[in-house]
Amino acid sequence: MTKKKEKKGMRGEVIEKITLLLTAAFGFVAALQWNNWVKELIKPITESGTGHWWLFLIAVVVTLVAVLVAYLLGKASVRAK
Repeated sequence: MTKKKEKKGMRGEVIEKITLLLTAAFGFVAALQWNNWVKELIKPITESGTGHWWLFLIAVVVTLVAVLVAYLLGKASVRAK
């Protein structure tokens, strides 16, 4: 492999990694905003004194949804390749 091809290949890998990192960063910021919205949504429930169990239940449901979405996206990614 020539040095020119090595540079192009390396540059492509760097761009790919930066793209992945930026996508993850924006996803994290979006997740924080959703977190704020959910907190405000369940504030009336948690202020009534029974909130701890509701928070646990919501955390379990959100985790299950996240796992399902990750699984479906993984399958879609494999099919796309």
